[in-house]
Amino acid sequence: MNKKILFFGGQKSGKSKLAELKTLELAQTSKPYYIATYDNSYKDYEMNIKVLKHINQREDKFHTIEQTSSLHSVIQDNKTYLVDCMTMWLLNNIVLKEEELLKEIEELFKNTANIVFVLNDINSGVIPLDKMSREYVDKSGIIGQKLASLCDEVYEVKLGLAIKLKG
Repeated sequence: MNKKILFFGGQKSGKSKLAELKTLELAQTSKPYYIATYDNSYKDYEMNIKVLKHINQREDKFHTIEQTSSLHSVIQDNKTYLVDCMTMWLLNNIVLKEEELLKEIEELFKNTANIVFVLNDINSGVIPLDKMSREYVDKSGIIGQKLASLCDEVYEVKLGLAIKLKG
């Protein structure tokens, strides 16, 4: 049986680590795939350090696929994937209309693969002053709601602890 699972929480909450463990559990004896959504063209030094920490954390337990858009195009039936993270995927695709983003999410649920999603909770702060930031926060909330409605299990992560909200 294939499962779709969402881990969401604030920055440095421990969601990626818990999502990795869940992905390995779902994969059982096969090596799962780690879909890295960060677009390295931004040339952000601090972000590169964070990416290296994630690479070191997962060691050689995953096959890595770098995919910044069209996530469904790299998903194969009967395999197990970790998508880290949907918030970066949204940043890469912010110019897409809400309907196009939601269609891509729906495509990810039309297969027999196990998929574990990671999403940053960026909707708990103040309303941003600039239009693009507001659009990013709004679309992140909409994507989060869509993922939560479609996933079999949903976990909120705080302080390295997963609180099961669904499933």
